[in-house]
Amino acid sequence: MRLLDRFSTSQIIAFAALSSALILGGAFLFQALGYAPCKLCLWQRWPHAAAIVIGGVALSTKKKALAWLGALAAAITSALGFYHSGVERKLWDGPTACTGGGVADLSVDDLLSKINEAPLIRCDEIPWEMFGITMANLNAVGSLVLAVIWVMAATRKS
Repeated sequence: MRLLDRFSTSQIIAFAALSSALILGGAFLFQALGYAPCKLCLWQRWPHAAAIVIGGVALSTKKKALAWLGALAAAITSALGFYHSGVERKLWDGPTACTGGGVADLSVDDLLSKINEAPLIRCDEIPWEMFGITMANLNAVGSLVLAVIWVMAATRKS
């Protein structure tokens, strides 16, 4: 017997939505502690917010098919987390608006414009990590697990 067989579809959906709420709350807590989010961090928050709303609607309407949208939201934030993890590790470039780049070919006016438009928080720098694991890594893996949980809720027979 699988662990999730002990719980109803509604309980699984509530767990998944609550997990997204806790992840989002954790992100805001880190921000309150002085770890300002970069652009990619902010992008990762929106699918969690969507999953919370989807969970609420699914629970209130008893429409288990909405769990597929919850799975999609969790998969999107997981993909963004994996992408952000690669940007942090310099495996690939991130958005030009929040990662470093060369300035050798820029004119003085273009350089000044780039400096004035530059965000305060860079996506390719790791503001916090523990044992080599960053917030983006945690979101990537945790949200992937949540996507699986949402799929399990969507595909339950009962």
